[in-house]
Amino acid sequence: MSRIRCSHCVQRQHVRYNFSNYPQYSLPSVWHLVFLFPRTPRASTLRGCEVMQVTTTMNGLSPNATMALIGPGILAVFGIAFVCAWSIEKKRPYLLLLALACGLFGLGACSQVLGWPGDAYLNAVVSGLLYTSAVVAAAEGVLLRARKPFGWPLDLAIVAAVTGLLWYYAYVTPFLLARVYIQNFGYGAILLMAALRLRPIANARRVDRALFWILLLLALHFFPRTILTIGLKAPADARSFAMSSFWQVLQLSLAVLGAAFAVTIMAATVADIVDDLRHERDGDVLTGVLNRRGFESRVSPLLARASASRVLVLCDLDHFKSVNDTYGHGAGDEVLRTFGAILRDGLPADAIAGRLGGEEFAILLPDIAIGDAAGVAERIRTTLERARFATIPASRRITASFGIAEHRDEEPLRDLTARADQRLYAAKSHGRNRIVASDPADTPARDHSLSPSFASTAGTVAWLNERELSLSRSSPRR
Repeated sequence: MSRIRCSHCVQRQHVRYNFSNYPQYSLPSVWHLVFLFPRTPRASTLRGCEVMQVTTTMNGLSPNATMALIGPGILAVFGIAFVCAWSIEKKRPYLLLLALACGLFGLGACSQVLGWPGDAYLNAVVSGLLYTSAVVAAAEGVLLRARKPFGWPLDLAIVAAVTGLLWYYAYVTPFLLARVYIQNFGYGAILLMAALRLRPIANARRVDRALFWILLLLALHFFPRTILTIGLKAPADARSFAMSSFWQVLQLSLAVLGAAFAVTIMAATVADIVDDLRHERDGDVLTGVLNRRGFESRVSPLLARASASRVLVLCDLDHFKSVNDTYGHGAGDEVLRTFGAILRDGLPADAIAGRLGGEEFAILLPDIAIGDAAGVAERIRTTLERARFATIPASRRITASFGIAEHRDEEPLRDLTARADQRLYAAKSHGRNRIVASDPADTPARDHSLSPSFASTAGTVAWLNERELSLSRSSPRR
């Protein structure tokens, strides 16, 4: 046994030992997953609180302190994993924030375990600052991944507010219970704000939904757990605090939820990388839309499911070969990039667009009538016709022709594409820069009426009969 003078009590002439004078035992935090108290003092009330008995070992750290280093070690593994992932994908800065969160919490835990700084209240403030910064960095990292960050001003304000309150209830009015509630409720509030900003959209991936719910559960559990386990009275000494239901439940809940949170973030990161690789495989770099493989892989399953009407639009840039021959392939690339941007900006959110090859594109419009689909195609046609290009004279207009076909029940993509392709050939053979949307044999029986806004474009849409379509199949397309 060794004796340590309680200088704080001597300075303030306290008669009895009070556990609130030792704030290093009062810092449960959101990242406190598997840590125990750095030391488990066996305190006895001595005369004038001049001494306190603590259990030590003859060689190095106590067993409890050694066990307490397991947590920082686990966090170091996660932190290294995040840094390694960032080194592979440097365009993901949120990985560095998550690694920083692991490092900050590890430093906070080591500050308590190793007793640095040695002053009890300064240790409380320093470790609280590190823990709070770790929580904010983790929340900001998750939100940055979703492109919904808090922003650095709010981050700094949160850290300053929580640290300032810890300082006040350590130096000005020493109060253990207040510090417990400040940290638990504060960290819960920070994570709750992050979870609410992270609300998944309707078509979110499963891993994104899992991340949202785990983060929400982690945030919410701080409030009832703190109230039900510690209530309005803190334990009287360090030993009873370490054995209290508050501390035991804290360790269990954060070990389970914290580990689940970290693993889910890692899984979401892996899913992001896989999605990017899939996008590179299935996307067209020049235009920004899908390539043929990506388009077919997304459209085929959609057509196999029972749903409302779906319409396929095929479009082909008119006289594109002459653009390349006259103005160079750089001009042709500019036209393709511009048309890709027109498709991305002008199509409904649920539309699927792809470049089938060369200057030919395809668009699948779900849950839409063929007349409304023709209206979408007309907007694209007119936008392209009005576009101007730096490498092409203004007198040279770039136009496109369109063929539209409505999906039939159980019709495969190959047959649907063939019908739309017939109408595209017809548009080319009848002057180009127009839209063809007709069902050959039953044009009289079907009323594919256009919307009023589209009616003013009469002449750009041809409703052709079967004979005209058959004649157009042999027409050249360029």
